[in-house]
Amino acid sequence: MQRKSAAFKTRAFEWDTKAVKDDGLFSGYGSVFGVVDSYREVVAPWAFKASLADLDAKGRSLPILWQHRTGEPIGDWTSLVEDSTGLKGDGALWLDDAPYAKIAYRGMKAKAITGLSIGYYVRDDSFDEKTRVRTLKAVDLVEVSIVTVPANDAARIDAVKSAIAHGALPSLSDFEGLLREAGFSKSQAAVIANRGLKHLLQSESGSTANDVNRLLDSLKSLSF
Repeated sequence: MQRKSAAFKTRAFEWDTKAVKDDGLFSGYGSVFGVVDSYREVVAPWAFKASLADLDAKGRSLPILWQHRTGEPIGDWTSLVEDSTGLKGDGALWLDDAPYAKIAYRGMKAKAITGLSIGYYVRDDSFDEKTRVRTLKAVDLVEVSIVTVPANDAARIDAVKSAIAHGALPSLSDFEGLLREAGFSKSQAAVIANRGLKHLLQSESGSTANDVNRLLDSLKSLSF
């Protein structure tokens, strides 16, 4: 099945950390079916079926990332399956090898870190004009992260960076967030995003994530 959208997306929510064991093994739901999130999107039952089948055919397991940071794997998912509730995973934290795994473990045990978030591409979806809700019917699962606060701004920015690293172009609003993080004011970020990224997105020749990175690099040398 072909990917319908090239946009890398994330969904996050709180989960019960009571299943965390002393050896770093834990379980939880990376996604729950039938819940409309703040983006007016809902995951349909068995939306992960094709993606999980692809992973199984390749003999691959997915990483557990820290805050959607591709450079910070902190464990692996030993099992990912769909049940009537959602996407259930059994994970193992690399406590002896990944520094952030220890932070995640301690936070999960203390119930201070309670978020799981999936990173994915949309394969197939539908939109209800009446309810204004988009149903994700099939998604291509890329990773499942542990996040300190579900859907917070910092996690979203890390997810945007991860999206660019995977070759996807960010939305205008997400690009503005990157510019704000880099030190630009709200008005400067809005102008740069609308004049710079918007031009790239509308380019007939087709733009890539490398174009976005070059744009960001060039902006770092500018003073306002």
